[in-house]
Amino acid sequence: QVQLVESGGGLVQAGGSLRLSCVASGRTFGRYAMGWFRQAPGKEREFVGGIVWSDAVADYADSVKGRFTISRDNAKNTVYLQMNSLKPEDTAIYYCAARPGSMLVVRDRGRYDFWGQGTQVTVSS
Repeated sequence: QVQLVESGGGLVQAGGSLRLSCVASGRTFGRYAMGWFRQAPGKEREFVGGIVWSDAVADYADSVKGRFTISRDNAKNTVYLQMNSLKPEDTAIYYCAARPGSMLVVRDRGRYDFWGQGTQVTVSS
């Protein structure tokens, strides 16, 4: 089992920045892919980006490419989502997810086995 806890959400003005954290506990992180997803009211949960834990290869949705950056800290078992140049349309609950045994970031939320509880990000105009 893997437990994931997100933090770092909040209220920010358009153009501002936030850094979300996802701390993992439980099974040792070896071959894992980690994903960040978000869900706005009335919309489906969508892929934001992801990273392969072992080699830090990352992938991003087109809507956030160039603005968001994912990184990880092995010693802290933590994955980060740095969000810059935030827009009101980035407002959502942000979730991290884990896909054990994977060396590939996938965009299908159904292929992730473990999820955090989410953290709210609100961007005001």
